[in-house]
Amino acid sequence: MKRIISVLACVLLMASVAVAASPKDTFVFESYGTVRTLDPACAYDVVSHQRIMNIYESLIFFDGSATDKFGPVLATEVPSAENGGIRDDGKTYEFKIRKGVKFHNGNELTAEDVAYSIKRHMVVDQEGGPMWMMLEAVAGVSSTRKDGKIIDGIFEKIDKSVEVKGDSVIIHLPRPFPPLLAVLAYSYGGVILDKEWTIANGGWDGTVKNAANFNGPAFGAEPLQKIANGTGPYKMLKWTPSNEFIFQRTDNYWGEKPELKTAIIRYNKEWSSRKLALQNGDADRVTVDAQYLSEVQDMDNVKLFSVPQLSVTGAMFCQKINPEANPNIGSGKLDGEGIPPNFFADINVRKAFLHAFDRQMYIEDVWNGNVTIPTTPNAKGLPYSKEEPVYEYDLEKAAELMKKAWGGKVWDKGFKMVLTHNTGNAQREAAALMIAENIMSLNPKFQIEVRNVDWKDYTVGYRKFMYPLFIIGWGADFPDPDNFLTTFMASTGPYGKFMAYKNDEVDKLAKYARFEIDPDKRRDAYYRMQDLWFEDAPGLILYQKVDHFAYRSNVDGFIPNPMLDHEWENLKLLKKN
Repeated sequence: MKRIISVLACVLLMASVAVAASPKDTFVFESYGTVRTLDPACAYDVVSHQRIMNIYESLIFFDGSATDKFGPVLATEVPSAENGGIRDDGKTYEFKIRKGVKFHNGNELTAEDVAYSIKRHMVVDQEGGPMWMMLEAVAGVSSTRKDGKIIDGIFEKIDKSVEVKGDSVIIHLPRPFPPLLAVLAYSYGGVILDKEWTIANGGWDGTVKNAANFNGPAFGAEPLQKIANGTGPYKMLKWTPSNEFIFQRTDNYWGEKPELKTAIIRYNKEWSSRKLALQNGDADRVTVDAQYLSEVQDMDNVKLFSVPQLSVTGAMFCQKINPEANPNIGSGKLDGEGIPPNFFADINVRKAFLHAFDRQMYIEDVWNGNVTIPTTPNAKGLPYSKEEPVYEYDLEKAAELMKKAWGGKVWDKGFKMVLTHNTGNAQREAAALMIAENIMSLNPKFQIEVRNVDWKDYTVGYRKFMYPLFIIGWGADFPDPDNFLTTFMASTGPYGKFMAYKNDEVDKLAKYARFEIDPDKRRDAYYRMQDLWFEDAPGLILYQKVDHFAYRSNVDGFIPNPMLDHEWENLKLLKKN
């Protein structure tokens, strides 16, 4: 994508100097996010990503606030057509690997480590994981499996796609894939591992013949889930799940020595407690949701950055809910005591839920007006964003649709179900409560309970089809509409598959537009996909957020980027005065 998505409103609201309670070489960040895994091949959430990208490094990374310009990290230069790193009409990428870099265990980085890492990520390909991007680029498929079986020859194709040539690693593509550099810059596919260490700790052994044995590990069974050995400026000192994560500066880092010796990420789901920690200097930074923004704006010795994000959050209907031991659907039948697994397969039910969401109240009361709501999953600020009609808040219309749903049985029998959101996210909780209360107001036989679940468990639950409706956000993997519309709409997309939403026209358009280089043809395809989002009503887009980064005023070094959300922290750039 040949443009920079600038940070339009990174506003420094307040700054002054103060002495924080934590030592000058220690940074304390309090948030409510929980880590699911440290295995770079499987991590697909922003909390895990933050931990990984301070321990490990990629070949390249975003250059400052830019989303389409990159700087070298473990590569000595960013490949381009001008320097010969990109050639063969965009089908060959060469990365020259930096020398003198050591992993935390003392092993030296080699080109073989880089090639192994890129291959290993694709070989692992955990269900619902991030490797679909690299697989699409190098193999033309979004998964190593089809119908639960490994695709014939897929591991041979992966092996041949990446080769070592001297101190360089070369990636071969079957056809041009313009977003490749952006994909490699983020943690999804480009994080570099120590081959020897990974194999010794149960990772892929590097052979094609045994690759199937390491494919698709169960959640929690990833070999590198709780251990780490990167080339980054920090190593993991201690991780107590749902409590704290402690980083310690490494002594053998190849780059400039960071100012901070220690960083502590504390789990704290209570805003009042986080606020007090920031106010007193017990925390150098805390997560601030939009409804609490006014409480921070006038706080002494605190500075606040507001950064628009390439990130959308939606409430996604699951049309094929897992009925096995699932408390979220009650009896599993349309008998007044539960809902059937295909409850949301009826478009009348989906549209009724959409009409039960009061967009204007949500914007004003929950976000204090500090948010925008796109009409489709294509984030504003990306190309080909199209304004579609919306299902306006109308409870009479919602009732009419419910009376039609499932031949009238929904209205006559009623139902019970559970809506779940992740713990600590007040905006998602507010959306769930609003939808539940408004739907229940239609008919006393409609009963919806709202519950919360820790993030690490929530990400597992929706991937197991356990939630009738799951509320989840998507931050850009790379700044292109493909990364949003395909994600939410394609039947093989990271969220589309767990919605069990399938429209053959959508799937064809998504695949076509991904590789089409004619901008007018891409525009037409993405416009049609957005039309189908409105027509099929597979979900509800809740918001495109502005994230708020609240620091003690003696902390410097933060660089805003619309690709990196409120859980992100590049520790090596920070210093305390």
